[in-house]
Formats: sequence, C-alpha cells, structure tokens
Amino acid sequence: MPSLHIDKVGEMAIIECAGRFVRTETAFKLRDAVTSQTDARDVVLDLTEMHAIGGGGLGMLLLLQRWAQDHGIRFKLSSTPPGLCSTS
Repeated sequence: MPSLHIDKVGEMAIIECAGRFVRTETAFKLRDAVTSQTDARDVVLDLTEMHAIGGGGLGMLLLLQRWAQDHGIRFKLSSTPPGLCSTS
C-alpha cells in the first residue's frame, strides 16, 4: 500500500513517498498532498522508499511540476532510487 508523509521545515514541505504509485487513486492522493502546500516556497518529493511509478504517476508528476511553477513554488524530486522509472 502506498503511503505519504508530510514534514514541514520552515517554508519547505518534504513529502515522503513510499510503495508503488501505479494506480490512478494513488496519483490523486499525491496530487492532493502537493497542492495542499500553498504556503510552501519549496515542495520536495522524497522518493527513497518508492518501488515503482506507473504512467499515471509520471503524468501526475508533470502536472504537479506545472502547478508548482504556476504558484511560484519550486518542485523537486529527491533520492530517486536507481531504476525507479526504468522500462526494462
């Protein structure tokens, strides 16, 4: 089961993601977690514990990057495991 945990450090929101983000409802859960951070200057997704991201999850990452840009928020990925988005 995928999980999200949000830590706030000053004006930075760190969203720790764990599990597999391969279902649409999981992508929406990630969207809600990120878009609720309207007072942050930086939103960082910590992907250390991610095992897989499906097509819907990748599309959501692009949408969230655009949302953050439109709101003057820096959107960053952190600790991306090797092969996370590999097609092999």
